[in-house]
Amino acid sequence: MEEAASIPLVGLTSWQALVEISKLKKGQKVFIQAGSGGVGTFAIQLAKHLGAYVATTTSSTNIQLVKSLGADLVIDYKKENFATILKDYDVVLHSNKDPKVLESSLLVLKQGGTLVSLTGPPTPEFARQIGLGWHIQMLTGLLSMRVRKKAKKLGVDFKFLFMRAEGKQLGEITNLIEAGKIRPIIDKVFPFEEVNEAMSYVETGRAKGKVVIKLD
Repeated sequence: MEEAASIPLVGLTSWQALVEISKLKKGQKVFIQAGSGGVGTFAIQLAKHLGAYVATTTSSTNIQLVKSLGADLVIDYKKENFATILKDYDVVLHSNKDPKVLESSLLVLKQGGTLVSLTGPPTPEFARQIGLGWHIQMLTGLLSMRVRKKAKKLGVDFKFLFMRAEGKQLGEITNLIEAGKIRPIIDKVFPFEEVNEAMSYVETGRAKGKVVIKLD
């Protein structure tokens, strides 16, 4: 049950970023940031299943974990700068909140490549897709103007993703897990009474995979 609870958010986020938006194909190169996190551990496995070459960032303590999930190139973000190592990537799955990291991430893409950001800024395209009004579309346009202009200048696509519920996709993910193609990674399971402790642990940014709250 703990594994089942850990799947929907990270599974659908990874699927929508890599399959639906990026249309990641065999032989392409993808850079997945924060490879040892909840989305990262799932996305690495999904990307490898799709036949992609996977680069990721993590700390030295988690290098073996992400390699065991299929990462081909692992960058220790505390010692190395990914922007000086990576080049001509087809897809970037971006999850860092630092605007400088976002701009550097655009630079590792090849012409026509796609960056999918989980942290923003949101775009007018996203606002239209979920049915938000024109005033919100204008606001998202202002928020994302700088990064969209930079992406256009570089000849790449910038997309913002906020995961949505999708039963059919979840069914596809379930099939992959049952076939042993992807395994859920759980760091810790907290009882419901320790929700605050669980949140504090997640906020440290050191969780490997997912943190689950268990209801007795």
